[in-house]
Amino acid sequence: MGRQARFPLLLTDYTAPMSLLDMIGPVMIGPSSSHTAGACRLGLVAHHLLGEAPKDAKIGLHASFAKTGRGHGTHLALVAGLLGYSPDDPRLPQAFEQAQAAGLHFEFADVDLGDVHPNTAHIVLKGETQEVTVQGSSTGGGVILVTQVQGLGVNFSGASPTLLLRYTDAVGMIARIASSIAAAGVNIAALTCTRAARGGQALLAIELDAPPSPEALSFIASWQDVNWVRLLPKLMDG
Repeated sequence: MGRQARFPLLLTDYTAPMSLLDMIGPVMIGPSSSHTAGACRLGLVAHHLLGEAPKDAKIGLHASFAKTGRGHGTHLALVAGLLGYSPDDPRLPQAFEQAQAAGLHFEFADVDLGDVHPNTAHIVLKGETQEVTVQGSSTGGGVILVTQVQGLGVNFSGASPTLLLRYTDAVGMIARIASSIAAAGVNIAALTCTRAARGGQALLAIELDAPPSPEALSFIASWQDVNWVRLLPKLMDG
């Protein structure tokens, strides 16, 4: 993994604030908020970041996800999320059949991802023209923490609209992006930026108070050094 730059707005070891709803548990198809609702949201992250219909998924399950996931519906929930289903979607128990009907091939493997949360999944999702890699953890109560996108470090929960941009590292890029978001009338709550190497590919993840307008996104995406832009919608209360 490349070096991760940290900024004052970055919340290190970030965990979304716990509400009463979080403690009671999310509205979901059971049986487990951590193994089912959280797993579904991890799949949803990959679904939205892919940006097109998914065709092939390779899903690595770490520690507790690997050992107890099948009995808790983790496998079904991850595939449901990849299809774009939310944790309370009544189709979740039929996710495997739904995937077959949608032309989504998937396979699972037990993996050792090192010193990470035991409820962690590593997802490689492909469509006709796009591919996205996502790693994240289900930390309890349906809450998630996404820690890698496209092999670079991030730190967001999906509790806010989140803008992700991949671009060529250059002086002033973060300030330029932040200024464009501010000009669109949107406030930045937190951000992380990671680069593979100086002057190489960088990934910026920005948690926002509200989604930017399509015009603002199109403007940023048109910049020469920006080669990938995705807006992840708010996936949970927080």
